[in-house]
Amino acid sequence: MAKTASYNPFDYLTTEEEIRTYLDNASRDEDPRIFVIALGYLAKKRGMKATAKKVGVSRESLYKSLSGKGNPKYDTIRKVTQALGYQARVK
Repeated sequence: MAKTASYNPFDYLTTEEEIRTYLDNASRDEDPRIFVIALGYLAKKRGMKATAKKVGVSRESLYKSLSGKGNPKYDTIRKVTQALGYQARVK
């Protein structure tokens, strides 16, 4: 049986512009879980433990919140976005 690695789109995005565009597109999806999952991928790429520490939650809690199966509060999403170096805003 072949062993496969988990897919993380942020492994293939190399510039900040590409990352911002990906997050922006994810935020526009009708399903809000798409943006949450995108934040989860970025947090994994940048380090879930470090991100969780900046947000003030446990690593396990952050994994659950950003899995697409959890239901994170807006405040959690805002804190994660800021911890990753971005701002959520309305245009």
